[in-house]
Amino acid sequence: MSRDNNGWEPRTRLGRMVQNGDVTSMDHALETGLPLKEPQIVDQLLPGLDDEVLDINMVQRMTDSGRRVKFRCVVAVGNRDGYLGYAEARDDQVGGAIQKAIEVAKLNIIKVDRGSGSWEDRAGGLNSLSRKAEGKAGSVTVKVIPAPQGLGLAAAETVRNILELAGVQDAWTKSDGNTRTTVNLAKATYNALMNASQSRTPRRAREIRQEVRE
Repeated sequence: MSRDNNGWEPRTRLGRMVQNGDVTSMDHALETGLPLKEPQIVDQLLPGLDDEVLDINMVQRMTDSGRRVKFRCVVAVGNRDGYLGYAEARDDQVGGAIQKAIEVAKLNIIKVDRGSGSWEDRAGGLNSLSRKAEGKAGSVTVKVIPAPQGLGLAAAETVRNILELAGVQDAWTKSDGNTRTTVNLAKATYNALMNASQSRTPRRAREIRQEVRE
């Protein structure tokens, strides 16, 4: 793995640990508990992340000097194999807003708690989630429910895009509230997966998943 990353000079302890080879995986980086403050860390440990622009809106605001226009961009990033990030950003230009959102989304990377939580599936799979997850944003609530292998994603387009980036292949979903607001729908989905990832996984389940990966 290349360590120079176009002349990157780490400014944080975690960044230096990655560049020196003391941390060689995103799992290890997250387990350190150190804050993820440099997108280059993710570039090193998860090269080739996919990104999806979920929404772009023009935001106008009146100032003393007149009307000011900015663009708000909502982006999700993921490797389609268990890692997901999400962010919103604003800039005077569309391209600038997208790039800012991508960089911030990398700093919000989480490891998604994938599994085979459906009673119809065999234990040890990684096609769905290990348990039901719920997230909220504004008036929107999103529930992601484990589904058996082969079902696919029963979800709205925004929710489906995020689940695909996270590597979730099979799931039922339910959305309540003002689901026409893409930003809240996307954020609620991300929050659901983040809430699931923060739940403690039984030791045996972790061992089974490790055996599957090996």
